[in-house]
Amino acid sequence: MLMNASKASEGKRQSARLPRKRFYRARAHSNPLSDSHFPIPISPADVDYLSHYPHFSHSSKADTEKDVVFPKIRFADIGCGFGGLLVKLSPLFPDTLMIGMELRDKVSEYVKERILALRAANPGQYENISVVRTNSMKYLPNYFCKAQLSKMFFLFPDPHFKEKNHRRRVISLQLLDEYAFVLELGGIIYTITDVEELGDWMKFCLDSHPLFSAVPEEELESDPVVKLLVCATEEGQKVARNGGQTFCAVFRRVAADEASDSIKGLCKGNCI
Repeated sequence: MLMNASKASEGKRQSARLPRKRFYRARAHSNPLSDSHFPIPISPADVDYLSHYPHFSHSSKADTEKDVVFPKIRFADIGCGFGGLLVKLSPLFPDTLMIGMELRDKVSEYVKERILALRAANPGQYENISVVRTNSMKYLPNYFCKAQLSKMFFLFPDPHFKEKNHRRRVISLQLLDEYAFVLELGGIIYTITDVEELGDWMKFCLDSHPLFSAVPEEELESDPVVKLLVCATEEGQKVARNGGQTFCAVFRRVAADEASDSIKGLCKGNCI
């Protein structure tokens, strides 16, 4: 009996062991314009919530899948990397569903295994976060319906330094149209980078779009999420260790009539 209990305890520890990054090595970035092969939901109604958030399922009538009701995903971490931000946000917003979107297959698999291990080691916790391998620059509307999200995160995205590759940047006036569609009024976009030129680009694009307005500095100081933008991710931790600078831009989704005429005029051109 004691031997069986010992084996069960050891098995639980093994299942809760965090994955090792050395087994999930991948290129630092992927080309978002290339074709990748992974399943894509036809519409947000086809997103498999049951596999992502089984703890949040509940049924009012029967235990059939069609009767299962889920809250909507509210936070999206675009290019989530190894999932550090999701892990930090989860206990801060335990009733909010969040998802990381990552193009690299090995990295997204690591995040998946990391979340499962955290759930096993901490019963009842980390049930509100998940990850999906996808290309958000192509398939964002397949996952989220209009005004579904309240927060979007773009932390240390690929700078794509060459001018010919600027169209690969995840923040652009064209893509901001999609982000404005899936964000609710008052929803917030958080961006941060250690590349000054990219920081200027993202701020210019957001400043130039008629459906976004900069969040005042006094609000940022009281926002607990802002404090995580650097310390929650590997990239941010590296920058901090090396004493580097970061360039942050946080903007709120607003109605079209809230934007100033000068900002509306800028939206006719492309980003710098």
